[in-house]
Formats: sequence, C-alpha cells, structure tokens
Amino acid sequence: MVYGTDTSLPVFIQKNLKLCSEDEQSFYGFGMTWGTLVNAHSAVGLNTHAMRGSVVLSLCILIQLSLQNTAKAEDGPVLQTKLGALKGEYVKAKGKDTVVHSYLGVPFAKPPVGPLRFSPPQPAEKWDGVRDASKQPFMCLQQKQLIVDLAANLSMNVEIPESSEDCLYLNIYTPSKPGANDKLPVMIWIHGGGFSSCSASLFDGHVLAAYQDVVVVLIQYRLGLLGFFSTGDEHAPGNYGLLDQVAALRWVQENIHSFGGDPGSVTIFGESAGGISVSLHVLSPLSANLFHHAIAESGTAAMDAILNPNPLALAQAVGNISGCDISSTKKIVDCVMQLTEEDILKIAMEHPMVGFGVTMDGQFIPKPVAELFQSHEFNKVPLITGITDDEWGYVMPNFFSPPGWTDGMDMEQILPILTMFNPTLQDQLVAELVLNEYLGTSPDRTKIRDGFREIMGDFMFNIPARKLANYHRDAGAPVYVYEFQHPPSILQKKRPSFVGSDHTDEIVFVFGSCFADGHIKLKEELSEEENELCRTVMAYWGNFACTGSPNGPGLTHWPEYEDEAEYLAIGLEQKDGKNLKGKHYAFMTQTLPDLIRQSQEKRERSELCSDSHSDGTHSLQSIHW
Repeated sequence: MVYGTDTSLPVFIQKNLKLCSEDEQSFYGFGMTWGTLVNAHSAVGLNTHAMRGSVVLSLCILIQLSLQNTAKAEDGPVLQTKLGALKGEYVKAKGKDTVVHSYLGVPFAKPPVGPLRFSPPQPAEKWDGVRDASKQPFMCLQQKQLIVDLAANLSMNVEIPESSEDCLYLNIYTPSKPGANDKLPVMIWIHGGGFSSCSASLFDGHVLAAYQDVVVVLIQYRLGLLGFFSTGDEHAPGNYGLLDQVAALRWVQENIHSFGGDPGSVTIFGESAGGISVSLHVLSPLSANLFHHAIAESGTAAMDAILNPNPLALAQAVGNISGCDISSTKKIVDCVMQLTEEDILKIAMEHPMVGFGVTMDGQFIPKPVAELFQSHEFNKVPLITGITDDEWGYVMPNFFSPPGWTDGMDMEQILPILTMFNPTLQDQLVAELVLNEYLGTSPDRTKIRDGFREIMGDFMFNIPARKLANYHRDAGAPVYVYEFQHPPSILQKKRPSFVGSDHTDEIVFVFGSCFADGHIKLKEELSEEENELCRTVMAYWGNFACTGSPNGPGLTHWPEYEDEAEYLAIGLEQKDGKNLKGKHYAFMTQTLPDLIRQSQEKRERSELCSDSHSDGTHSLQSIHW
C-alpha cells in the first residue's frame, strides 16, 4: 500500500511519504517501530488496522515538516547493511524510467594507513548512525592533474576528487529498492590506469544498472608505490593493490545481497590495467569462487612483460631517492613506511619512469604467469576479451612518444620506446626481424610512425588477447573475442585523422555514456547511431553477466572463439570474423621464435667451429666436458 499521492502536498513531502510507506526502516532513525505505534494505539482502545494508514501519513508529514529546511539533503534511499546504514541518492538514466539507487564511498576495508601501509587489507569496521553515501570517495594517492587532463582529453565533465592513502571504497549502483530481496546479477568494474592512476569516480554505473537491470560495483585499490612496492621478500611482497581487489570481491560476496545483488552471479570486468587485473584474478587461487564470469578489455595477464623481474632493484632505487639506508630490505621498508603522502607524490612527479607493477608474491600469483596459463591452473569461467582496432592510436603514444610524433617518426625515435616495452628487441637480430615485418625498408616518416603504432598495439594488447583466448579455449572454458571498431565522434574530432578506435574508446559504450545523467556527462551529445551502439554494447555485456553468453534477442550473433579463432567486430554495424590479427599473430608466436632459434643454433655452431680451429687441445677439453 502506497500513501502520499495527494498532489496538493509539496513535492518533497510527496516523495518521502512514498518512502515512509514502503520502508519500515525509515522510522528507525526516530526511535520508533511499528510495534511501538501499535502498542500505543491499543492502549487507548483504537483499531490499529484501521488507524495504521492515518498514523503513517500523519507521522511522515510531521517528520517532513520538521525537516523542510534540509529536505534536499535528506532526499535519498536509506539502506541497512551488516556494517551500518547508508544514505544514498536517486539517479535516472536518459531514456529509462528506472530509478537507480547510488551509494558512493562505501568502505570495504580499513584505511590502509600507518602500520597498515604495505599490509594486506583488513576488514572494514562497523559504523554508528547513517553514513552519507552521496559523495565521491577520495581517489587512491596519485597526481590529480594527470586525471584532470585525462578527463578533458576524453571530453568528460566530471568533478575530480582529491587523492589520499585512505581510499578503499566502493561505489554501488542498484535498481533494487531497499528491502526488496531481489537477486540481480552483479558487475564489478576494475579501473585501469597503469596501476598508478584513475579511480571509481571517473566512471558512473547508473546507466548500465538501469538498462541491464544489474547491480554495478566500482572498486578502488591502492596504486603506484603504495599498491605495488616490493622488495621481493617477506618484508614487502607487493601486490597490495591486487589484494585490495580480492578484499572488494569478498566484501561483495558477504554484503551485496543488501543491495539486491546475487553473490552467486558476479561478473568482473575491467579495461587496460583493469583488464590485466581481471585476467590475474582468473589465474589467482585467492580469487577462486569469488566471481563467475570475466571480461578483460584491452589488457590481459598474457602480456610478456606483466611481471616485474627485479622488484628489489626498484625498491633500492626508491630508497636511494628517499635517502634511505638500503643495506637490507627491512631497512628499506622501515624507511619507506615513514614517507609522507607528499613525499610519495614527489617521487611520482620527479621520477615518472619509476613505475610499480605486479610481482610474483607466492600468494596472489603463486607461480610464473606463463606456467599457470600453460598448465591450465586457473579459474575456468566464461570469458570475454578483446581489443580496439587502434590500441596504440593516440592516448598511449601521447604519453610515450617525442613531441611532434603525429607528423612522423624516425627509426632512431622508435627503437628506445620499443625496447623499453619489449627488452627482447635489444637483440639486433630480433629488432631487424620485427622492424622488417612491420615497416619494411621504407624511410617514409609517416609509415614509420604508423608501423610503430601497430607494433606497440600488437606487443601490448592484440597478441596477448589472442594468447589469452587460446589458453581459455584449450582449457575448455567458453570464450568470446571482440574487436571494437568505432571511435566516439566527440573524441574523433580531437584526434589526427589517422587514428582509428583508440585505447579506452569502448568504455563510452560499455557504460552507456550516451544516456548518462549523473556526476559524469559528455561535453557533447553522440549521434543516434552511437546511441544505438551504446544500447547494443550494454546488452552484450549485460547478457554475459546474466547467462555467461553475450547473445540475446535482437543482437547480431556473437560466435564463440573456437578452432577458427572466431570473433565479433563491434561498430555501428556488427559482423563476425575469423583469425583476428592473424598475420602478425602468426609472425610473433611462430615465425619469430623459429627464426630466433635458428639464428641461435647457427651462432652456437659457428662458435664451436671457431673454438675447434683456434686451439685443438682446448677444443677437445670443451667437447669432453
């Protein structure tokens, strides 16, 4: 029964009368329950059933009249969780009547500060009263200006919060009303940013929640030095940011039912470093049974350089920069524990090439990643993985290329960048083979630029995506592969004409930014064709979260990745294809290794022959040994 439909009452009273009638817990903040009201009426001989509606109506009006001056601040859903009560906000997506309840800054772990720095996350503590869940949480510690610039480049209107070491919070968007006992699929987003930047606040889950009837959870995790500092031993094993992600997944298992979510139907999805994270959770025994489907966009753990091979050297470098005693790993850690937030930000700003990443810590990653993949020691859940058609198009080379790179590049300019990301190219033979495959012998600077972009896209994203798909297929898990081919029109205007669908471009459509009406808005509207693409991509992702297959009514069939390496090309029109990036995939995974092996064998035979001619006795001894 719903009260408060009298349109002669002020709007804020109408809204909250509905809330009071729907949710008994609305009275708890005033020290009343239905029991106390019933007992009071019984004591004076009143018919409680007849009076219930009038009592509710009178009490709600009394409450609202007493709070007229703060009506706007009080307007939002109140939800009771195991840890305490949350007061969120209502938000609606364009084109949908569904009201989404958003709860921002929900703690899933204790603040990792003081003695908890460089420690696994600890469970969040309960709180008293009603927690305000209407404001964006602090970002994890990072350089804010980089995010401000990124948002501007992506044509986003968004208020960027400050950053802090205290940052382990979730943003939750649900179409479920408090107390409804729904069991909706859950989609947990892990943001990218090279494990050093970005936040939950740069995304908005209300459109996806409204259009797909899912609960969307955006998580944060420690970044940079605070998230991935490691000495390679027990004093600082590293991967704290990944352990934060595991803690968030566990929190969802224990608490998401309060938000109308089904802990038995959880999909993790992420892009770039978030896609790598998703892929690592598929590998990690710590994440087993915490999720049921996975989507790795433009990033996977099959990248050759995924693990830091020498974390101690990086820890010593940080120690030297910070004036620490580096004579032992314990002394390094004790010293770095004392660094202030300002000290850490200064290191990041003054030493941008000191980057922190994933390590083999023996727990989250118990063995080398390649070994886990090849032995099929991973969580065999349904998987979507894919790429954009120009991964190293504009965003990434802007960070790593010299000024003026868009006009053309020289061989001398591209080699240092190539070897930084793929050390095997330090071998002259390997470099010559790769450059000949992609560039040929042309001295044209624009062709060198475009060949360089293609090499980097293949190294970092395209080849690893194919490898990941093969590992999962061969292990018997369902796999769906895509290539995203449409650059958003508002971004295309700001880029050189040679750029296709760039790194991150699909995110606009995955989150339905065409219909966003929350804290993030696009600076310009997209075309109606792009609006339809938003609906299509959300439907594929939402179907997958519901069933483990992206296919559904009204959608172009997305073939499963099998022996012919089937995939779906996603753009303003969808079409299926086979053998994605096949020519370069075959070169990188078959031809190049064979040529390197043949060259090494030839070199070894030549050296052996040379030794035998230079000194017969020495040669005999060498052969004997």
